[in-house]
Amino acid sequence: DELDQYKLPHGAICFEITETAAISNLSGVQHLMTELRSRGCEFSLDDFGSGLSSFAYLKNLPVDYLKIDGHFVKTITDNTIDRSMVDAIHKVGSAMGIRTVAEQVESRDVLDALVEIGIDYAQGYLIAAPAPASKFHRLLNRGRRPDLRLAGEN
Repeated sequence: DELDQYKLPHGAICFEITETAAISNLSGVQHLMTELRSRGCEFSLDDFGSGLSSFAYLKNLPVDYLKIDGHFVKTITDNTIDRSMVDAIHKVGSAMGIRTVAEQVESRDVLDALVEIGIDYAQGYLIAAPAPASKFHRLLNRGRRPDLRLAGEN
């Protein structure tokens, strides 16, 4: 009802669902996501990579973004296994047309490594500290979608 009442532009709302919650009721989540996507909403699968069967479930969920678990991201500059995991998640997401978001980006070295891998977006204290939405006047303009870019991108 709210979506119908406010008639927001496509992509103005992005729901974030954790991987664990998505797989706990896969058929119900698939139905909800399909219905809301048909109304212009997008979905982000949060903490991707934390579950053991992540890639198998990904094939069945209509998500727009993969938020790569910060556990892997924060150590990619000194842990080759974590860097390989982030790279693999990004490659699979890209092959499926899903944009990737790296969580817990807290240093320039980590951000540089993410840019090198090709991650689409970054989230973390290096980018910005959490703040109330009222501080982001550009997000309050419901007439257009915010322009999001990976920091460091020209």
